[in-house]
Amino acid sequence: MEIIAVYNIKGGVGKTTTAVNLAYLSAAAGWPTLLWDLDPQGAAGYMLKSHPRKRSGAGRLIRGKRELDELVRPTDYERLDIVPSHFSYRRMDLHLSERKKPAATLMKLMRSLQGRYASLFLDCPPGLSLVSENILHAADAILVPVLPSPLSARMLGQLTEFVDKQNWHDLVLMPFFSMVDRRRALHRKGIEGMRERFPIMLQTEVPYLSAIEQASVRQAPLPSYAGKSVAASIYSQLWQEFDSRMDVAFGRGSRSVTGCSAADGGDPSLDQ
Repeated sequence: MEIIAVYNIKGGVGKTTTAVNLAYLSAAAGWPTLLWDLDPQGAAGYMLKSHPRKRSGAGRLIRGKRELDELVRPTDYERLDIVPSHFSYRRMDLHLSERKKPAATLMKLMRSLQGRYASLFLDCPPGLSLVSENILHAADAILVPVLPSPLSARMLGQLTEFVDKQNWHDLVLMPFFSMVDRRRALHRKGIEGMRERFPIMLQTEVPYLSAIEQASVRQAPLPSYAGKSVAASIYSQLWQEFDSRMDVAFGRGSRSVTGCSAADGGDPSLDQ
């Protein structure tokens, strides 16, 4: 099971939209996929019309009173499940700080999903906290939507420096430009400068389009209802570029998944 965190220190950069659309495309590609909404605002759960189960607070989860797989809910889309956020996630830092090994605690939670999903997408809360630090430690890859601006360049520099200091050399960092308006000179200049400074930037750029904003109004992934639109094709390109880079980073080769999604009671076997 590959763990992919969608993360940015700043909020309002298209993080949840990215997580929802790429998780959908992962499922559409044939891989049983789970999206865990870790942001207490619960935007990913809202977009997929899902609500948390009762007694699913952060405290019970971190203390082992509930297993993560008990909180999984199916979505309207084949092979795509979700763990909706709970408002108590705003205090997850406090609960994790009480554990001797916070990273091990999160990995133990995720381990219960091993063999049931090919991909686990994490819609992370903004900020650099104990939760986000240990999520990054647990992840195989981080997708970072960034605006083409000086503050975003500063943020990305801080993030790459933090990852380097932790010696997480096996962590694949994949920043990409989000909410781009190439009519603006500031955006064009920002893209040029950041691509020169950060060669790891993905080539795909997600523009600022009202059609993308409409996804939250429709409460559905873009490709599910507007598959031939320009906006949907951009997320498809982003998915393909992400998937190709994962192939290179992990030497994945061909993958096979048998069975059905966990929501349907299946237990897919993975050969990755």
